[in-house]
Order: sequence, then C-alpha cells, then structure tokens
Amino acid sequence: MTVESTAARTPRRSSKRTSAVKTTKTASKATAKKPAKAATGTTAKKSARTPRNSEPELVQLLTPEGERVEHPDYGVDLTAEELRGLYRDMVLTRRFDAEATALQRQGELGLWASLLGQEAAQIGSGRALRDDDYVFPTYREHGVAWCRGVDPTNLLGMFRGVNHGGWDPNSNNFHLYTIVIGSQTLHAAGYAMGIAKDGADSAVIAYFGDGASSQGDVAESFTFSAVYNAPVVFFCQNNQWAISEPTEKQTRVPLYQRAQGFGFPGVRVDGNDVLACLAVTRAALERARRGEGPMLIEAFTYRMGAHTTSDDPTKYRSDEERAAWEAKDPILRLRRYLEKEGSADEAFFAGLEAESEALGKRVREAVRAMPDPDPMAMFDHVYADGNPLVDEERAQFAAYQASFADAEEGK
Repeated sequence: MTVESTAARTPRRSSKRTSAVKTTKTASKATAKKPAKAATGTTAKKSARTPRNSEPELVQLLTPEGERVEHPDYGVDLTAEELRGLYRDMVLTRRFDAEATALQRQGELGLWASLLGQEAAQIGSGRALRDDDYVFPTYREHGVAWCRGVDPTNLLGMFRGVNHGGWDPNSNNFHLYTIVIGSQTLHAAGYAMGIAKDGADSAVIAYFGDGASSQGDVAESFTFSAVYNAPVVFFCQNNQWAISEPTEKQTRVPLYQRAQGFGFPGVRVDGNDVLACLAVTRAALERARRGEGPMLIEAFTYRMGAHTTSDDPTKYRSDEERAAWEAKDPILRLRRYLEKEGSADEAFFAGLEAESEALGKRVREAVRAMPDPDPMAMFDHVYADGNPLVDEERAQFAAYQASFADAEEGK
C-alpha cells in the first residue's frame, strides 16, 4: 500500500520563467480542445484508497471512548487484575511526574522533562519487557523506569544536580538517562549485537522521540542493527513536537516508514492506548528474540505539557490542539473501560488516590533530604587511572573553593 506524504510538496520551479509560461498556455489550450476523461482503472482505485494527506492507520485496541476493539495482527488477553495494574502504573507515574514538575517550579530541581500524556506508550511498552531485556532510555522515560523497578526518587538526583544518574543500570537492566539526543540508539544497537553474539535469549529496546529520529546517530543505529540482524526494538514516541518544531517539518513520510529504507519493518501504534502499546511491543520483542532482527515502533501520542520546564509551549501551539488530544487521554480511556466492564470499583480508585498522595509526599521529602555532593567528587571518575590535566584542574578548583573561605575569614 502506498501512503502519501503528510506534508504538502512544493513544486519545482522552472529555470526559465518564459518556458514555464509557454508550457502553461499550451496545456490550457489542450485542455480546452479535449474534455477531461473520468479517471478509470487502477489509478482511480488508488486515489480512492490513499487520498493525499491521509493519515496511515494505526494499531488500536482501546478507543478514546473506552471501547474495546480487535486488530487482526495484534491482541492481548488480560485479566481484570492486570488491567487494574496498568491503570495503577499510569496514575502513579503521572502523579510522580506532576510532583517533579512542582518541585522544579519551587526551585528544588534545576530542570524536569515531563511525560504528561505519554503514560500509555511508556507503561504499555515497559510492561511488555522481560526481566532479562535491556532498556536504553532518553531523559523522559519515567514510566519505563517505574516498570523496571527503579525508585522514582532515584530519577531526581541528576535533575537536582547531586549525582550523575542515581541507580545501577545492571540492577534493573535500565541504562542511565541519556541527555544527548539520539546517542542511546547506537548504544542499544551495539549492546544488541553483543548479546546476539553471546547467544543470549533476550532483546533490547531503545527509546527516542520524533525529533531524535532526524539525528544521524539514529540512522547509523538502524543501519548496524539491520546489517547485523540485531535483536533490538526501536521505540519512537512521536509526541508531535520536537521542542517547538512540529512533525510535519521534520519528515515527508510517517516516521514508522523510515524502517523500510533500512530493511526492517515498522508499525504505527496508538500511543495513548496502553493495550495496543503492550501488544505491539510484546510482539516486536518476541520477534527480536526469535532472531528476526530489528523493528521500529512509532507510538503516535502527544506531549500535553512543555518539552521541559524551561519551555513555553503556548508560544508555538494552540489551545485547541491540546484540547483535542486531552480528549484522547490515556488514563481516562482505560478508566472508562474498567468502569464499563465492572473491573474496578470506587474503593479501588479511592485507594489509588490515597496511594498517589503518599507517593507525592515521599518524593517531596526524599528530594529535600538529598545531601549536597562534595564539589571535588566530579574529578574522581573522569579517568580510571588519573590524568595530569584532570589533576591540574582539580587543584585549580580546590584553590577557587578555598578562596571563599579566606574571604569569609577576612570580614
């Protein structure tokens, strides 16, 4: 099936304006002499099937209204308890995220990257992972970190400036957050190539955004993964905005179709549907474990908040756009389904609300209790065996720090 570009194409201009005018006049005369024929055959069918600017279909198992639907290629069969578990994951992740945003506004954190609106993409994909799978995140995968058992308070140390990560990646098979845009996809590709050579029965998943998909590192990781048939899933959260640039200014085709050029499949999933994200990611991971190589998942979602707390999205997008996506809220749609199916009662929702408040309180207290690091510690692990230049910089910084004490004594 051919899918037309979602962006309007700019026609080429003739190098000679007079030639272009003559061509136009000639075409006009020809049109006037002969009446236009109705489109027939395959051309007409193709036009009806793939109208210009139409959006490609996405995998969806749960509509925004909370109605369960089927898909011919992907599906999940979950118990009421498992459904409640997914709902709890999303609610608590959103509560933690809101608390972190508030803490930044209060001056307790230097910066925060919110995941508001992307809970289904992260929880659905995160719960599809096995314990022995390995995750390479960006700096926004708070929901995936929750699924991997990383304590939420450990995510905040880097944003408070007291450590470089706060958790042992090998304890949870969850790598440290990556600030450099797109570089983690290369790390994931290399790791996946390594476990394939080791003969391990596990898979790797790399998270990145629509903006990162334009980075050269991502293209290189696609190439290496395809050539070496690496067991890696590339999970792109297309939240529609790369900071202030919309997706249509980044690509001429839907992002998942980029995989075709590298020789592996891609699929677009409703990123606000936790069931679909779970089903598609689970299938992609199983495919990778069977030795069938990489796959690209484009989770079509929306960043309802700012890119980070230093960003003001009102400068580049409309309130109407956000309102339209709020109607597709991932948490609300699962709650509607739970209520319709009688899979959760008011006692469950009330208990979860109390648990959310307790989590918020624990996060606040933990952040404010974080000790300030020793300023000299930043030089300790730059090189394993030391370095003369680092030693010189350490001495200079120590003298600089001591100058403040001397100034205080001189008062």
